[in-house]
Amino acid sequence: MIAIAGTAFIAGAMLTGCESSTQKVDAARDNLEDAKVNVVEAKIELTQALRDSIQADRVELEQKISLYDKSIAELKLKVNTQKKESKAVYEQTLNELELKSKQLKKKLQEYKEEGLAEWDSFKNEFRHDMDELGAAISDLTKNNVK
Repeated sequence: MIAIAGTAFIAGAMLTGCESSTQKVDAARDNLEDAKVNVVEAKIELTQALRDSIQADRVELEQKISLYDKSIAELKLKVNTQKKESKAVYEQTLNELELKSKQLKKKLQEYKEEGLAEWDSFKNEFRHDMDELGAAISDLTKNNVK
């Protein structure tokens, strides 16, 4: 009787140990699947955050271009107060600034999302070009005041 009980106990322990290993493998598989899902969700969230950031930057850049366009339009109204000799040069300069502004708008609209590094590079170059346009408008305003 004791031998049968001992054998039953050992068999039970072995079966419990096997089930435990199987359960551990199943749990590990479940954890792996959960981790994969979490990675996919994180990638989706990162992609959306990048798109949101790009969109916010685009809105900011478009607003700045609009301000430049308003400045150019105001300067065009003032062109009639210029002396006849400098009027043609002033108009030509304004037309060039207006063209640069239109080119910047087009460049921004045509930009295709490629990734964070590419956007940062594009944005830095674009802001540099915008700063040059702003400086040219500012210089023209200063020259006009004199």
